[in-house]
Amino acid sequence: MSEEVQRYNIRMAGVGGQGVVTASHIVSNGVVISGGHSSLVPFFGSEKRNAPVESYVRISNGEIYEIGEIIYPNVLMIFHAQVITLGKSYTMPFYSGLKKGGIIIINSRTPIPFSIDEERELEENGAQICYLPATEMANDLAKTELATNMAMCGAISGLFGIPDLVSLEASVKDRFIGKGIVVSGGTAALDSAIERKFAKKAKLLEANVLTLTAAFKYAIDQGWAKEAKKRRDEIQAAEAANA
Repeated sequence: MSEEVQRYNIRMAGVGGQGVVTASHIVSNGVVISGGHSSLVPFFGSEKRNAPVESYVRISNGEIYEIGEIIYPNVLMIFHAQVITLGKSYTMPFYSGLKKGGIIIINSRTPIPFSIDEERELEENGAQICYLPATEMANDLAKTELATNMAMCGAISGLFGIPDLVSLEASVKDRFIGKGIVVSGGTAALDSAIERKFAKKAKLLEANVLTLTAAFKYAIDQGWAKEAKKRRDEIQAAEAANA
């Protein structure tokens, strides 16, 4: 029996300085490392802190032929509450184009106060809203809010299983240490030299992976994947009944 094709079109939205584009590269590369397929396109205006930033990522265990802006995502990742509350987004409203039964991951421990229209439209669309305390995790585990994007990446893996956690960790390592720098099976002298040279980067990597893993486990513990499957089954049943 052939493997079921998984395909997710992800629109990431946040503000400058949060590492939204970095997150898109890490997720995309993680999928490729795992043997899947991905394409991504970042979109931002002036490279200023707190300016709107979006990135569009397609991930799948099957072939991908499209590239470019994602008009109809089935996953939204909101890195900062101001994307919703202050409209700091190139796409308005922030959920524009979200497919029926789509998933929204929001960096917040507590629910965001949606407007009446937003709440109604999201409910009518059957959107699954997942709140992730990403910045809290980053501050607690990595001791910096700059690891917020690591938590957001981990949540994607915990929710979909693509990329898997091992591949995602390898992607983070590629990002912060670089291919060919971390060696295996090398001489003890070479390994020792590398460790001394990249001591600070190694600590950075460890903190980021810790945050990534915590968010991965959080997504699983919250049952997001089970809820997503339940919603998909309900939508498919309703569509079949109306066919």
